[in-house]
Amino acid sequence: MLPWKRLLRPLTALLLAAAAATVPASAAHASPTAATSSSGWNDYSCKPSAAHPRPVVLVHGTLGNSVDNWLSLAPYLEDRGYCVYSLDYGRLPGVPVFHGLGPIDKSAEQLSAFVDKVLSATGAAKADLVGHSQGGMMPRYYLKFLGGAAKVNALVGLAPDNHGASLSGLTHLLPYFPGAEDLISAATPGLADQIPGSAFLAKLNTGGDTVPGVHYTVIATQYDEVATPWRSQYLSGSDVNNVLLQDLCPLDLSEHVAIGLFDRIAFHEVANALDPARATPTTCASALS
Repeated sequence: MLPWKRLLRPLTALLLAAAAATVPASAAHASPTAATSSSGWNDYSCKPSAAHPRPVVLVHGTLGNSVDNWLSLAPYLEDRGYCVYSLDYGRLPGVPVFHGLGPIDKSAEQLSAFVDKVLSATGAAKADLVGHSQGGMMPRYYLKFLGGAAKVNALVGLAPDNHGASLSGLTHLLPYFPGAEDLISAATPGLADQIPGSAFLAKLNTGGDTVPGVHYTVIATQYDEVATPWRSQYLSGSDVNNVLLQDLCPLDLSEHVAIGLFDRIAFHEVANALDPARATPTTCASALS
């Protein structure tokens, strides 16, 4: 019998994700005005400034969406002068609000089209991508197989399941339940693609984790209960910065969901990755910045 702790952590993450998804969508910033600005969230009149010349595209995680995943980080970046955009991807028919469940290769195609839309609107040559969970891993398919490397400067992943999400080992039990994996694949292919050892992950990671020309940052937490073991989030490559949140602030107890939804220490490190020339040390005090 599994220890209660191992059962409760993934369940807690799922409940937190569900709770976040119930926040009213009206908090999204969308401006229909024709006047240009140098910052904004989903404001297609926004024109990147000289200080922040690339728009930032936010890529939500599994069961997330373009609004609820970013109610804290999008305004955080907007307040710092960025043009910020977020998309919905991986929608299943008849499933509202909870996205990121469709085949991940198809989700990467949706990301490709969205980046093209953002670049066309802003006039920028390249974008920066920031993703949470699946949203930090899926863009790597876009970069590697769909020509995204020519259009992206940096990919920042918050708790990205780069080598799969074992849910604290629960996925290892699937072989003991005949037909369970086939059911997951048929009903929610995006979940099946994230199971360690899946055909999707094998294709994604064969030949190396990264592609030339893109700056990669991974921000992980040792309390992650979804993308486990947490070190599996790390990437290998010549232009990779793997960061453990607790190395920056030992007091930070954020797990898989919290790191993407409201952890300002992690957000500070995101800002550093987006603008390394103006980076400042990330510490526990960054929670108040």
